[in-house]
Formats: sequence, structure tokens, C-alpha cells
Amino acid sequence: MTKVGIIGVGLMGHGIAKNILQKGWDLGFLDHVGNQPTADLVALGGVAWGNAAQLAETCDILLLCVTGTPQVEDVLIGSGAALAALRPGAVVVDCSTAIPSSTRALAAQVREKGCDFVDAAMTRTPKEAEEGRLNLLVGGETATIERVRPLFDCFAENIFAAGGVGSGHQLKLTHNIISLGTATLIAEVAACAIQDGMDPEAMVDCLRKGGAGGVALERVAPYILEGSTDALRFSIQNAFKDAGYYTQMASELGAARLMAQAVNDTLAGLVERGNGEAFVPEQVSLLQKP
Repeated sequence: MTKVGIIGVGLMGHGIAKNILQKGWDLGFLDHVGNQPTADLVALGGVAWGNAAQLAETCDILLLCVTGTPQVEDVLIGSGAALAALRPGAVVVDCSTAIPSSTRALAAQVREKGCDFVDAAMTRTPKEAEEGRLNLLVGGETATIERVRPLFDCFAENIFAAGGVGSGHQLKLTHNIISLGTATLIAEVAACAIQDGMDPEAMVDCLRKGGAGGVALERVAPYILEGSTDALRFSIQNAFKDAGYYTQMASELGAARLMAQAVNDTLAGLVERGNGEAFVPEQVSLLQKP
């Protein structure tokens, strides 16, 4: 049976790991302070490993589900030393959000090791991760993607093959700058309107029935109306990271990025004020004047 390892059993990685185990796969995971509770994974047959290299040398497929590019690089070629430990023929699948230029450089090193690389960035939330209903935005060689597709089917509802290595991460950054940028714009405008005394219910009702309606509004509206962040439990710090990755990618390509830079700057200001751990909808309050 194919042996799978996962590094990063956080809010998203826990659901991925659980669904892989429930589908009968052999799974090991890195025991790490950043993990969600893993007793349920052990009860399903998951095996905890003490360091990344030891886990990597057991794997046919190594999944990475960490915060971003610095963490991916550290796991593979830094302190984790996972790349050096991989067996020839193994596949590295990076489900993190990362800068495509770094992804392509790492993939080249993975290929030199005699292994393959697929980037498979995720959208949706921890709820869908636990339900096995994530969207995967995938970049890599067609044959390699098909090799790991049965594993993807354990925890993904939709799989979008975007092109060669790095394309999955490029698509993720494109998705996130639009979705999080729209949510940030809605929050900023709502902050202004509420501060000026507008009826929040009338505002949301109007937006829903006009051109401003959509998913981003429905993720911010519960906070506007009820103070609830349940529809978008994504931190401002992570949104800032993703916006920064997008603007870096656009800069490397020489592409226009004025709107994206404005989103990045808004999020940067909130992080600098110490609000990074707040969730994106809370910008409605944070962007109002004291």
C-alpha cells in the first residue's frame, strides 16, 4: 500500500489527514506543537513521527500543509531536511500557499533527487477540510497528478489542474487576492457607512440585491449584522501573507498591482497595530475611527 506522510496537521491539515485515514490509507504525521489535537488520528491508525526527515524516508507521497514559503523551504531543505531523506520515486505534494517562483525552484531540486513534485493549493475552510470537500488548485506534470489523484479524491471535492509546476500556487494567489481583497473592500466601506450612522441591515439588504452581492459579502455580512466571524475564520495575518505573496508574484512578472497593493497596505496597517490574529470580517470594526 502507498505510504503517505503529512507535515502540518493544523486547521486544514487535520481534516486532510482524517479523511486519508478514513479512506484506508497508511498515514504518518509529524508530531508538532502547531498541530490540532491528534488523538483521533492515532485512533484511526495514524503514526506520529518525531522529525520530518524520519517521516519523509518512509513515504511514497509526502504532503506539506504548512503556513507558507519560508516554512515549505525549511521543511524540505532547511532544518527539516526532508528532501535529503526522500526515497527516489517519491512525490512531494505541497498544499500550502506559496510563491510560485520558490515552488518551481524547489521542484527542480526535488527532481534532481529522482522524485516528483506537485503543488496542490487549497481553497475553502477547515469545515470543508473535515468534510473531505476541499478545492485543490493543482500544478505539475499530468502523469504525476494522475498518480496522486486517488489520494486527492480522499479529501477534495473539486480538482482544478492549472498547468505546470507552480501553476497551482499561482491560481491560489489569484483566487485569494480577489476573494480576500473583496472582503477587505466590503469591510472598509461598511466601516465608513456604519460610522456615519447607516442602518447595517438596510445596507446589507441593498448590497445583496445588487451588483455587490456574492460570496465575499456573505462571509462579511454575519459580522456586520451579528458580530459573528463564523463565515470567514481566516486571520488578518494570513490574509496579509497571501496579499504579499500575490504582490511579490506580480512584481516579479512586471504586472500591474495597484489594487492588490492597496489591499496589502490595508492589511499591513492592521497587522502593525497588533490586529493580525483578528479574523478578516473584524476589519469592519477595526477600520472605524476610535
